Amino acid sequence: MLDGGVHIYAVIETGGKQYTVAPGQSIAVDRLGVAEGDTVELDRVLLIADGDKVTVGNPTIEGAKVVATSMGEGKGSKIVVFKYKPKVRYRKKTGHRQLFTRLTVDKISQPGAETAPEKKPRRRKKEVTESGT
Repeated sequence: MLDGGVHIYAVIETGGKQYTVAPGQSIAVDRLGVAEGDTVELDRVLLIADGDKVTVGNPTIEGAKVVATSMGEGKGSKIVVFKYKPKVRYRKKTGHRQLFTRLTVDKISQPGAETAPEKKPRRRKKEVTESGT
């Protein structure tokens, strides 16, 4: 970090791939199927580095998680697949565009760090009035 503060980052696994993430960073992962604006908890955390303190999982760190917000889905660049067999006039050209979900990392929670549960607004109960006869 440029401000001289403590730099925290984590290595997470999702979709069979590993990503190095830091708070505020935006990453594109394989499609997760979450709506835009929803929060996602990624609990397959392989490593957390907080300044000089490094925690390595075996294979993951129990109790650690990365909270991210979905920024929507998109399609990757087109990949051309061309099948060809010589001398038999066989040619087949197809394409593929991989779907991805863009995530913005909100925070990295270490194991044992208690997180305050989010307070949800209470629903007001309707007052039932008896109609007289």
